[in-house]
Amino acid sequence: METTYFNGTPVHTYGTMPRPGQKAPDFKLVTPELKEVTLDDYKGRRVVLNIFPSLDTEVCAMSVRRFNQEAAALDNTAVLCVSMDLPFAAGRFCTAHGIKDVTPASAFRSPEFAKEYGLQIVDGPLAGLLARAVIVIDEKGEVIYSELVDEITHEPHYDEALDVLKK
Repeated sequence: METTYFNGTPVHTYGTMPRPGQKAPDFKLVTPELKEVTLDDYKGRRVVLNIFPSLDTEVCAMSVRRFNQEAAALDNTAVLCVSMDLPFAAGRFCTAHGIKDVTPASAFRSPEFAKEYGLQIVDGPLAGLLARAVIVIDEKGEVIYSELVDEITHEPHYDEALDVLKK
């Protein structure tokens, strides 16, 4: 179980998120085109998992825009923006905001993702959604960076994740 906070109140997740040095669990997520993507689809590339509760919040939207601008411009790097939002909604958001360099990826039909990555919130008003986190996976499928944001209403530490990618 992981602990984060929502407006200062502790909330907990199911399981624990992967840490640097661990093999990243496989996943199956759904794009706005209803195509399923897995970690194997990105074999040989670095993957940034920008994970958050919903694009309907400003902080989540800011993280998608920031990773679209910075991480997606890096060589051999794919950015997946993961939430429980329906794939159609995520696609509309990206189209409306001119976001073209990240892949919106819904976990709405992938309870395995929430469990394997230890990020499904199990209590509090956001129960059932994903906690805010960033996980960077290298070309060999190993986690090289992970951050569970301490307060869900805060943005992740972009610079730390980006620094790992620039090495």
